[in-house]
Amino acid sequence: MRATWRGLPARRHDVGWEPGLAVPAADGSPLLTDHYFPRGRGDFPTVLVRSPYGRGLPWAPMYGLLLAEQGFHVILQSCRGTGGSGGTFDLWHNEAADGRATVAWLREQPWFDGRLGTAGPSYLGYVQWALALDPPPELRAMAVQVGLHDPHALFHSHGALRLENALAVGVGMTYQHQGIGTFLRATLRLQRHMREIARKLPLRESVRPGLGGGIPWFDEVMAHPDATAPHWEGASTADAADRTAVPVGLISGWHDALLDQTVEQYGRLRRAGCATSLLIGPWTHTSALQRGWPEVFAETLAWLRAHLCDDPSGLRPTRVRVHVGGRDGAWRDLDDWPASPAGEPWFPAPDGRLAAEEPADPGPLASFRYDPADPTPSVGGQLLSPAAGARDNKALEAREDVLTFTGPVLTEPLEILGPVSARLRVSTDTGHADVFARLCDVDGKGRSTNVCDGLVRLDPRREDPSVTTVPMSSTAHRFAAGHRVRLQVSGGAHPRFARNTGTGEPVPDATGLTPVRITLHSGSALILPRAGATGPGDAQE
Repeated sequence: MRATWRGLPARRHDVGWEPGLAVPAADGSPLLTDHYFPRGRGDFPTVLVRSPYGRGLPWAPMYGLLLAEQGFHVILQSCRGTGGSGGTFDLWHNEAADGRATVAWLREQPWFDGRLGTAGPSYLGYVQWALALDPPPELRAMAVQVGLHDPHALFHSHGALRLENALAVGVGMTYQHQGIGTFLRATLRLQRHMREIARKLPLRESVRPGLGGGIPWFDEVMAHPDATAPHWEGASTADAADRTAVPVGLISGWHDALLDQTVEQYGRLRRAGCATSLLIGPWTHTSALQRGWPEVFAETLAWLRAHLCDDPSGLRPTRVRVHVGGRDGAWRDLDDWPASPAGEPWFPAPDGRLAAEEPADPGPLASFRYDPADPTPSVGGQLLSPAAGARDNKALEAREDVLTFTGPVLTEPLEILGPVSARLRVSTDTGHADVFARLCDVDGKGRSTNVCDGLVRLDPRREDPSVTTVPMSSTAHRFAAGHRVRLQVSGGAHPRFARNTGTGEPVPDATGLTPVRITLHSGSALILPRAGATGPGDAQE
């Protein structure tokens, strides 16, 4: 572990280990649990880590060993129906009750001193929020890393299925708790079948070979894109952040698939007046726990010590710390997030320009034909897989089904800090279409690199052309002098988002493919949260 990362804190204690403890779940099923503890005199607080991914690598060293050697009892537990625990795993349904049952067991342990914290990433963050819906009095701190609170938003984006992320979750939930070898084989199998999944219809059938067979909950996820459907009742734990008094430390990355959920959690906690902190680094969902781990662990350790050990010495002086991306990327301490006022519009204009003034001609700007038989591919962005992150968009932008609008060369740096969006006036000839918008940084050599993006499925009942707002997530980015700002507009990003087949059929069962022509009209705008420096009017052609 210490050979993998530099910058980890020095060991304070030797570590003991009690593996395979059986903790009764809410229904009495045994939850297999490993107890890591510091070998030393005195009382130590406890950190609860509940996981559906097993208790071996990487969780044992990253949480069990590293936290115990810093002076914490660590309870590393397999969720119901995973990692040898009894019962049946039921995505999101049992976590609140089983978390409370585990705390009841903790109260009976002679080494538990009443000070409890939680920690963990992704679904390990979801179980923390589930416990916080009705927090036990012992819970004094939460450290949520690249964390989830809304399963629907993980699987769907404004009406479109997040196909690639859904498949990654399907493999992770089904196989990771069975051991690293089984999980790696399942991951490789999915990769081998991705081209077939992306090409064949219906989707319900094409995903099965890549997942190693049918996964009932996966079929249900695909079949319910509407967040208000009864299927999703009780899934979101967002309300916990609205009323909890438990201090919550939040960590994410700009290319994390759960960034938007982390930013939402922070906003809810701030409005509720709860103690919270936010760290967002230059990471993806996975790299935050790999190359970013020294920063992530240091932040987590400081938060737990402050609120479980009354030792605030390691806390940052400001509530928010973000990494500002771009050519000269650097960390920035901020009082709050978002850090910028209302956004500033940049207008798509004729001939592919991105201008300071809205075009005088109210007519169409450009159009393209989106063909679901040859869907616009996805390149990087917010994914759960290693394919996430900033990528060269040259090949993507060379396609005829991708529009680009590029600003003038910046004479001074332009910094944006906050949520980005596109307000697009679009029309279609069939009514069935998606709109994908992406912000890119174009350097002096013409290399176009994605910063942030978003996709919205259009409502076929709307009147054309109407204004569609495409949320493009949040960012902290500095466009260097000599660079250009670029807006991409297309009809999809497949297989990151399941393609719109153009027929109006339900996504899992669609078998037809109908092309659509999408037209972008004047009055559209890219909205950037400008943090000073220059705008489009302060640049040179």
